[in-house]
Amino acid sequence: MSGTPFIKMHGLGNDFVILDARETPLALDGVAARAIADRHTGVGCDQVIVMEAADDGLADVFMRIFNADGGEVAACGNAARCVASLLFSDSDSDHAVIGTESGLRDAEKTPDGQIAVDMGRALFDWRDIPLAEAADSNHPGISQGPLSDGCAVGMGNPHLVFFVDDAESVALETLGPKLERHPLFPERTNVEIVEVLSREKLRLRVWERGAGITNACGTGACAALVAANRRGLAERRAEVVLDGGTLVVEWLADDHVLLTGPVSPSFTGELDQNLLTAGKTS
Repeated sequence: MSGTPFIKMHGLGNDFVILDARETPLALDGVAARAIADRHTGVGCDQVIVMEAADDGLADVFMRIFNADGGEVAACGNAARCVASLLFSDSDSDHAVIGTESGLRDAEKTPDGQIAVDMGRALFDWRDIPLAEAADSNHPGISQGPLSDGCAVGMGNPHLVFFVDDAESVALETLGPKLERHPLFPERTNVEIVEVLSREKLRLRVWERGAGITNACGTGACAALVAANRRGLAERRAEVVLDGGTLVVEWLADDHVLLTGPVSPSFTGELDQNLLTAGKTS
């Protein structure tokens, strides 16, 4: 093959270009990731994922994550589920360990063929989320337009969760970019709009930092469930209905958050060398 092979996958429409660099290292930077993610001149995706060889003796693979804007981030639940699916297809095992910048993630294939990933513990200390200064993460005092009393949660990446009566009525395309850059979040933040349908069912819309409105967000679904439970609005297990479909999130007794849902391949292809060297000069 003349180009670099990739596979396009998605979890409920949250889509990824996945590159396998386990045998041949790939020097991908933010400029190249942004070029690949461009939906007009690249392949198009919410995140670019690089599967690298794990060198810690614990993980089966290390997953590097670039948002569509080229920024590298530490966690992505749906990407972890897609990578786990690829690992399962290459082996006879239904269990895998994925290394990320936010820690190890255990994944398994469920009896009905879905992919579940342990996303680790939800983080509430302001230093861990992180926030720019000491604050009560359950009520940090953030409001914007019709949104008030947001809740901050860390899931290996920062989240700001708002509860509303009607999620569809919120102008997320306008409010999302403003809240993403709220000064309380030094690394910017994902923004979740949650409508509580019942104590076991949430409606969620997501603005992802560096990607914009996405059809689904795994860590966002986890943050929404955890925040809803902390506020006394939901049980510790619930269906989370996103634009692209439904994920199941459970906040386990050991405080780890389990994310379960389907993944699907879209297509395979080869990246032109110009995409991989975008922004580089000889």
